[in-house]
Amino acid sequence: MEYPHLFSPIQLNKLTLRNRIVAAPIGELYEPKARGGAGLVVCGHTIVEPGRSSFASGEEPTAFFKYEVEKTRQKIRACHRYGTRASIEIFHAGQYARVKDHAWGPCSFTREDNVEVKALDSPEMERIAGLFAEAAQQAKTLGFDAIFLHFGHGWLAAQFLSPLFNHRTDEYGGSLPNRARFPLLILRKIRDAVGPDFPVDMRISGEECVPGSIRFEDTLAFIQMAESYINGVQISAGLDINHEGNVHMATTNFKEHMPNLKWARTVKKTCPGLVVSVVGAIMNPSEAEQILANGDVDLVAFGRAFIADPNWPNKAREGRTCDIVPCLRCLQCYHIATNRQNVGCSVNPRYCNETLIPERMLPAEQAQRVVIVGAGPAGLNAAITASRRGHEVIVLEKSGMIGGALNTIAQEYYKEDIRSYRDYLTNQFAQCDIDLRLNTAADRSIIEALHPQALIIACGAQPVTPPVPGIDQSFVMGFTEAIHHPERIGKQVVIIGGGTIGAEIGLELAEREGRQVTIVEMTDTLASQGNLLYRIALRQKLDSLTTFTALTQTRCVRIGNQEVEVIHQKETRKLKADTVIIAAGVRPDRVFVNSLYGICPQTFEVGDALQPRKIQEAVFEGTGVALSIG
Repeated sequence: MEYPHLFSPIQLNKLTLRNRIVAAPIGELYEPKARGGAGLVVCGHTIVEPGRSSFASGEEPTAFFKYEVEKTRQKIRACHRYGTRASIEIFHAGQYARVKDHAWGPCSFTREDNVEVKALDSPEMERIAGLFAEAAQQAKTLGFDAIFLHFGHGWLAAQFLSPLFNHRTDEYGGSLPNRARFPLLILRKIRDAVGPDFPVDMRISGEECVPGSIRFEDTLAFIQMAESYINGVQISAGLDINHEGNVHMATTNFKEHMPNLKWARTVKKTCPGLVVSVVGAIMNPSEAEQILANGDVDLVAFGRAFIADPNWPNKAREGRTCDIVPCLRCLQCYHIATNRQNVGCSVNPRYCNETLIPERMLPAEQAQRVVIVGAGPAGLNAAITASRRGHEVIVLEKSGMIGGALNTIAQEYYKEDIRSYRDYLTNQFAQCDIDLRLNTAADRSIIEALHPQALIIACGAQPVTPPVPGIDQSFVMGFTEAIHHPERIGKQVVIIGGGTIGAEIGLELAEREGRQVTIVEMTDTLASQGNLLYRIALRQKLDSLTTFTALTQTRCVRIGNQEVEVIHQKETRKLKADTVIIAAGVRPDRVFVNSLYGICPQTFEVGDALQPRKIQEAVFEGTGVALSIG
């Protein structure tokens, strides 16, 4: 077996897990994760104080009220059907509770939404600790194999542990032993409720990654205090509601892989009796296998990776690593990042589109000849899908390689995950019976000669060249040339356009290459196409640089001799420049696209050929269109 440590069994208290893979509680679909081969699936969460009567009183149970009990049992059965163990996350939001009567915290204050947060006193602490115990007992009674206590990411227990939230001066504030009193009370009551043999796991943030928050030394000391009540601990990082900390909880492409491993490794050395797991940007089976083989941790947990590909564990076990769809860490699956708009997965078109994209690809009723113009992410997904459905597929690509814009993006330093996705698509494409014609600039006559029954236009888009005097000078280049040929870039750089492309080029040149970079952006926001958390993570990187300047609400009016003239807030300024990079976006060639209509009745536009797209949209459109043919 290629990954013997990853697929070895392990004991969590009295529970045997068939492998070392944990599916973290993200998303609402649990059966695909169980079917996909995870050893333990955390089936979402339950709130210990949802506004219902006490189960102990004989009325509706607190955490699993009567209308949810059968649905919850179905989650457990779905896991057990595939040999997977089922757990559930138990938590209290504390000061962030949506129900205003349950907005408790270590300290009293008024939230931005005018909800009064009440400081917990000792009787209320006893009551809420009892609710935790009650929920744990109910979970055990319902048939869960383990429970997963959320003591991280800024929820109630973490609010008491962290100086960021806890400013008390009584016996529950100040020193760590004081701040730990209430969380330890919760743990003690839970252990008393479920007994000594039931597995109790706990997630905690190694650090919260914002100024004034808990440091790892205190987190480690608390884990040692909690060790007698728990069987396992999962090391995460960051905060949830606090967006500055959120980008360290669900990391973006600007963070290294496995950023929480350093803390998890120390916890394992300090607390060898605990089953230690780590979550956060473990991106492939090789990374997981290595840290298990090293003895750094006992379990590896996956969140977004299993949204990208729920079948990740089975593919790894079968030695099909090249078939695993890699997560891009784009956070499109994350509702906070996207303000609940266009939530989905960039590489798994079925996520949040389960009624539109079937789980199992149906063969075409009648095979057809499908011609696809362009081999970028939209065209490749269309070609792979159409071929697997039994269609005859011909791909016309004007360049000498497939991948389209991915080949350019993959050259950037912070695009390791994009490189993985490009390589994945290349491998999947090679497995299909597709007639690929490289170095073929398609036109109407070429396509007509192929007699297609369906035509998919996926030709991408062209860089925009703004009408700026002096833009044709030798020291001015487009963003594609800048990415592929950094050696041609001088010391002082002005980038015209602060979208995601321009901003990331600027970051890399300033941080990695030591260039002095100024971005000129007409709007008031850098990287406005990116989602909320992406922009925060980008800004955190840029804020640390002394060689980077962003001029927003600024317009370039002329490029002179080694200088750029701009209007910034009605003031004319001249910026010295050895190199000017144009990153003003892209637009489709509508004349070309429109010229291809009328060749066959089934004609589709996908990806950038339709309008500038994110990878998420290109993948969905390419896949969806190919599913609709025949």
